Amino acid sequence: MKKRPLAYITAAWSNDECENADRAAKYCDLAYKAGLHPFCPILNYPMFLKATVPQEHKDMKDMAKEMLRRSAVLVVCGSATDEDVMDDIAMARRFKVTTTTLDGIMLVKGKSSNEGKF
Repeated sequence: MKKRPLAYITAAWSNDECENADRAAKYCDLAYKAGLHPFCPILNYPMFLKATVPQEHKDMKDMAKEMLRRSAVLVVCGSATDEDVMDDIAMARRFKVTTTTLDGIMLVKGKSSNEGKF
């Protein structure tokens, strides 16, 4: 089996957890189909941690930071950016992690992400 580079998936998420989960799953699916091993904190951590519990919220942030540090690439998804996306980009620069967009990855792979649908 071919080793896939770890890709940290980020986007400007809304306040709607269901919408975020749907969008994140679609972004991860596209990244996977492009040959990456996607990791998206918004999909993973809420399964067992609660952002409303201060220590768990801090742990989520710390674990996400560690996963970004270990990633080969930061993939920025969607057409909007917010403070969290900008923070992820700044951390990626600090960790020397390549940053790109999902559209950029899909273009290189010769596919269309159709991100406008999400």
